[in-house]
Order: sequence, then structure tokens, then C-alpha cells
Amino acid sequence: MSEDAAVGTDAGTDDAVLLFVGGPLDGRVEIRAARHGEPLPTVTHVHLHDGPKVVHRYDLEPLTDGVGVYNLRPPVRRPVRDEAD
Repeated sequence: MSEDAAVGTDAGTDDAVLLFVGGPLDGRVEIRAARHGEPLPTVTHVHLHDGPKVVHRYDLEPLTDGVGVYNLRPPVRRPVRDEAD
């Protein structure tokens, strides 16, 4: 982990430390204060820009009490409709 990522990551004893792996949030560390409750099982990140919106979903993998990893969910492959039929 870089020194920049470690800045401001002082967690209280009941706070959750969450690491994002993959996608645009790769390497991000989030401290979720205990007052916000348990970490969400899925986090959706939507990137808006000049083109179409890009959606990434991360699924929580709890490691120990108060520590977890959000792994990038693989993209869903949707069948392409054949216009010739």
C-alpha cells in the first residue's frame, strides 16, 4: 500500500476497514464509521462522462470482524440479438 493511501485511515475499534480490488476503485481504502452500521453487501460505482455511463459493482468479502474486501464483480455477458431473424 502506498503512503498516500494510508493517509487519514485511522479507524476506531468498531469501524470497518474496507479495501476495493479491481476496476476504477482499485486500491481505495474506506473507513466506514460504526455509526453507519454494517458494510453493505454490494457497492455500485457509476462513472458518468461524455460517453455512456459505466457501472461497476463490488461484492463484499468479509475477512475478519471489521475488515473486508470489495471485489469487482465480473461483467455480465448479455447475448446479442441477431437482427437477421
